[in-house]
Amino acid sequence: MSLVCKRCKAIFDTEIKFCSECGESISKHIEIKKIETINLIIGFYATMLVFIAVVYFIGDVYPENFVADLVIEITFALIIIGFSILDFKNILKLYSVQSINWRLLLIVIVTPIISSLIVYYFIEFVTFLMDNGESSNYFVSYLYLEHPLFWAIFFVAIMPPIFEELAFRGFLFNKLREITSSNLTIIATAFLFALIHFSFISFLWIFPFGLLLGYLRSKYNTIWLGVIVHFLHNLIVLMLDYYDYYKMLE
Repeated sequence: MSLVCKRCKAIFDTEIKFCSECGESISKHIEIKKIETINLIIGFYATMLVFIAVVYFIGDVYPENFVADLVIEITFALIIIGFSILDFKNILKLYSVQSINWRLLLIVIVTPIISSLIVYYFIEFVTFLMDNGESSNYFVSYLYLEHPLFWAIFFVAIMPPIFEELAFRGFLFNKLREITSSNLTIIATAFLFALIHFSFISFLWIFPFGLLLGYLRSKYNTIWLGVIVHFLHNLIVLMLDYYDYYKMLE
């Protein structure tokens, strides 16, 4: 990584402590930059925790309320966009499709089919056992709306892949990689991604799922692969819930 002197803008390809042109301390600016990045990461995750706490509160006060659900999704999107603007140039590069080919696209289409089936038939079984025979169903949560399948797809399969990937494999990934290695960044973003869901059962599959998404982001330097995998995974799980619900009514 190239170093730039803050005073005279001289560029150096090797790690140095002082600028050979003007004598300015380069290492001091690097440390300041790291501290700023760490503070930004802490601020981002603290904001996410506060937001999730507010979401749980709103869910208790306004259950099955479309306006509340919509406001939550819009607020989440605005928070992520707000942080992403702080790293706009680097975020924009992640929307490149140059590294994507048909073979890779086929892999990211097949992968969520496998992951969604594993999650649905294994993790859901564990949830069923631990929750006294009550298994979760994403589709059922939107039955109070006039077009439940449409809104379930919007809230479960469309919004999360777009903005969660921008948040964790975009902004957070970029910032963590400024202060640590790519491998640690993949692990850290996956862990924080799983942790933010506040569910031990979900953690069992979200963490390895996050590792996969982080690997794709790191190796191919694009956010699109993660969005596609995330979208298809959520969509398939949702459609399985949809099928099982109506099969149960027969």
